[in-house]
Amino acid sequence: MDKKKIAVIGGGNMGMALARGILQTKWAEPDRIMIAEPLKEKLESIKLSARGIRVSHSNVEAASWADVILLSIKPQIMAHVLDEIKPVIKDSKLVISVAAGISTAMIEKRLGGNVPVVRAMPNIAAVVREAATAICLGKYATEEDRAVAEHIFESVGMVVNVEEDLMDAVTGLSGTGPMYVFQILEGLSDAGVKVGLSRDIANALAVQTLIGSSKLIKETKEHPAKLKDLVTSPGGTAISALHSLEKNGLKALLIDAVEVAAKRSAELGVHKKEQ
Repeated sequence: MDKKKIAVIGGGNMGMALARGILQTKWAEPDRIMIAEPLKEKLESIKLSARGIRVSHSNVEAASWADVILLSIKPQIMAHVLDEIKPVIKDSKLVISVAAGISTAMIEKRLGGNVPVVRAMPNIAAVVREAATAICLGKYATEEDRAVAEHIFESVGMVVNVEEDLMDAVTGLSGTGPMYVFQILEGLSDAGVKVGLSRDIANALAVQTLIGSSKLIKETKEHPAKLKDLVTSPGGTAISALHSLEKNGLKALLIDAVEVAAKRSAELGVHKKEQ
């Protein structure tokens, strides 16, 4: 258990998932976590759902109180929030951002001094503690800061370390990834209904098929192509389905989607540099 005080600025799905993950892994006690949220109704809901956690309407109060500041906010308001909390930020505090496209350099420049910054890109599966998160260190962050960030994000899933110039690629792949999966699952469920299954059964079969297939890859560590070959017997149903997928360009569509999302993440960063 760490004795650091943690402020989560932004009480949305990601901010609350991180706070709950920290609590569930007992990395910090409730009274060492504060959620800052400007919306009164949302703040009241947080009070009811996360008893023991400190809450505040003030980003400045939270940033002043904490040792670690988690910026769980949209990139579009990052500059405003950084300017707001700048007067209370000291070089002894660690700032962690999960905003897409926002570089550590931008945050460092906006806050001034030698503030250690860690950039992270988790995904929405943090809500069920199955997120895929990539992190990278800013100019002034230390290995101790990396360890703190890893502990926080491991509380909601798995963590990898990458160079910062790959963070937009991470955003396009795993940060945006749940949306691709939801689209695929919706398509499979619709297909099940089309061939005669009830919606409930189609949903259940599609979801479990995805879970089982992902677990098979994870545990065997085999390349997906090798496992694909295991189920595509000569003249069978799988090879017929594979022909249709290849003809309609499923893999190309997914590659294009990741590329477009990564490009948009980079554009968000460029826009913020110009401000």
